[in-house]
Amino acid sequence: MENAIKLRQEEKAAERPRKAYQPNAVSRPAHAAINVLFVLYTLFCLLPILLVVIVSFTDEQTVLLSGYNYFPSKLSLDAYRFLFADPLPIVRAYGVTIGATVAGTVVGLLVTAAFAYPISRRDFRFRNVFSFFAFFTMLFNGGLVPWYIVYSKYMDIGNTILALILPNLLMSAFYILMMRTFFATTIPAEIYESAEIDGAGELLVFFRIVIPLSLPVMATVGLFYTLQYWNDWYNSMIFINNDRIISLQYLMQRTLLNIQYILNNSHAAATARIDFPSETVRMAMAVIGIGPIVFAYPFFQRYFVSGLTVGAVKG
Repeated sequence: MENAIKLRQEEKAAERPRKAYQPNAVSRPAHAAINVLFVLYTLFCLLPILLVVIVSFTDEQTVLLSGYNYFPSKLSLDAYRFLFADPLPIVRAYGVTIGATVAGTVVGLLVTAAFAYPISRRDFRFRNVFSFFAFFTMLFNGGLVPWYIVYSKYMDIGNTILALILPNLLMSAFYILMMRTFFATTIPAEIYESAEIDGAGELLVFFRIVIPLSLPVMATVGLFYTLQYWNDWYNSMIFINNDRIISLQYLMQRTLLNIQYILNNSHAAATARIDFPSETVRMAMAVIGIGPIVFAYPFFQRYFVSGLTVGAVKG
């Protein structure tokens, strides 16, 4: 009888599904605490942006009397009416910035990956030389004056769209080393050997194997390039004298300086301080400047979670 009972218990135990061993699993309270922590962190990141948006729609006198508030007593569109009194410069600056951002990001990714790929290959004889060349530029540069002379005099890119793409932004040594590390540690050497056996050349390996397997690092670096180009105003200030091809950020900065001049001018401030939406205009410019770039992040975020080379090489 006892043997029958033990046999029955063993059969039931065998029928119960076994839980897979998960070495990184956490308990339910710990999982709940982590979720609460990230929810709070997300709120702390979103609340300042929400405040900027609300203040941009707040009446100027309400801001001056009550300060910044999530629940203003009076709303107004005066800040946006002021900025879009002449919408053509903003629309034109948007077009210039979007064009420079897209072109610079695409070309920058291609040039950076093309530099990083050879120095990630152990069979490339001069990999250490070119790696040092990239690293050296992170520590030393020629200075502002030689930098300006090279681009303005010898390359003659002043007052052209190239002035918003080439100087300082097109290729970064830090991103080169980041991509090199990803290529060297994530893409197995067996893939290159298999491609060579199949008769694939270096260009085919680069575009058909390396780039598709490197989407996470390409998306990450691409987002960095996108943010740099979108937020750049320095190149417009240095190289551009034509208002038709200035970037959006420089236009916003110049508008802010004009507002500050009016407020500091005693004769103009006497009449403009009452009706002039100085505080709310600053917030409205921030909303206009960050609006489109916020929607670009979800496109890149999908590639941040994990690499795509898992299982690429079968034992």
